Amino acid sequence: MSSGPGAASAPAPDPHDSPPASDPLSRKSSMFSSLKVRNYRLFFMGQVVSNIGTWMQRIAQDWLVLSLTGSSAAVGITTALQFLPMLLFGLYGGVLVDRLRKRPTLLVTQSSMALTAIALSVLTLTGHVQVWHVYVAAFAVGLATVVDNPARQSFVSELVGPGQLQNAVSLNSANFQSARLVGPAVAGLFITGVGTGFAFLFNGLSFIAPLTGLLLMRARELHAVERAPRGKGQLREGVRYVTGRPELIWPIVLVGFVGTFAFNFPVYLSAFADDVFHAGAGAYSMFNTLMAVGSLVGALLAARRGTARLRLLIVAAMAFGALEILAATTPTLWMFALFMIPLGLFGMTVNVTTNTSIQMATDPAMRGRVMALYMMVFLGGSPVGAPIVGWITDTYGARIGLAAGGAVAALAAAVIGLILARVGNLRLSVGWHRGHPRVRFVPREQQEALAPAA
Repeated sequence: MSSGPGAASAPAPDPHDSPPASDPLSRKSSMFSSLKVRNYRLFFMGQVVSNIGTWMQRIAQDWLVLSLTGSSAAVGITTALQFLPMLLFGLYGGVLVDRLRKRPTLLVTQSSMALTAIALSVLTLTGHVQVWHVYVAAFAVGLATVVDNPARQSFVSELVGPGQLQNAVSLNSANFQSARLVGPAVAGLFITGVGTGFAFLFNGLSFIAPLTGLLLMRARELHAVERAPRGKGQLREGVRYVTGRPELIWPIVLVGFVGTFAFNFPVYLSAFADDVFHAGAGAYSMFNTLMAVGSLVGALLAARRGTARLRLLIVAAMAFGALEILAATTPTLWMFALFMIPLGLFGMTVNVTTNTSIQMATDPAMRGRVMALYMMVFLGGSPVGAPIVGWITDTYGARIGLAAGGAVAALAAAVIGLILARVGNLRLSVGWHRGHPRVRFVPREQQEALAPAA
């Protein structure tokens, strides 16, 4: 537990949001323990199918735009349109989520995304699709995501309660990373075999799984949370709530730096594949696959941990930045490729730890707004930083670009770690434990008590 605001571990959750002491699930930390909860199991199984469809649509959408226009810039516009609503309206989506019941909200947002995919599949299969149709579909999905994303993130705590939150968030990430491995491969088979239209159709139909799961859930088994009443100034209230709590604002700031400068892997990896190693699309695909493997391992390891400590976030972010710097110096393609696995692992550790620690430290009535701000910073960082890191990479080379991104991440983690330690009244302790050196933060009072008398 935290010894004060911003200490090395996540603060205790709100007592009104805590499970009963007799709840056996709250004491388990096995890798798949949250799947014992029926409602979460239904949610998880629905997401398995839907996430594969989502990755299929991403690949098919980009390929369709490229086929229609022959322009990479048009592909970039499509991606920007899908992220733009989150940047513009993300906080407003969080306000809505805090006011609304999560399950009915998700039924609406998931249904709207299903209809969008089916409409795009019909246009494509009938030969009437135009690039502006894809633009509109991407923007519509982005609008739905404004509400769907914070609703899904905060709904997890209602499904499993705080005792299983770390495990459930980690399994969600493992679910998504598994789909990242399967979805693009299946999309390639669909595109070459039967056409992009059927990839869109599969995605539209894949939403039947999560919608069915939501309908089959037992409302009486959900963990009730307080909903925010309608009122003025709730957006400003959410921002003030986050900025007034170091254990919330500083992890979000850290994710902003990491996401903006260090997570722009489409820029970095494509440059290494083409300009550094001259290996083409095959190497680029291999880099992404190995990173997805590392991310999956990182998510599963996170599922075994019972808590989400802020000191783990700081260490993981520093390690992630350092690994990027080291990867930038590798002389051969295979050495660089091997770095993708630990990069994926530590990158996923940063994501899961931030997500869980923020949810655990947030009052349930504010969770939608807080998660919306977190997702806005996390998802919005890459599009904002892409032109910057792209310019650095084009001007000074891929190695300098990747090393610079890693340096920003490591420096930001070190500075924010010191800030959290200072706010939490902690000091750096260097010593030995069972014959091994140990570096950690401890309360100042504890270190002073252990210091030898003068």
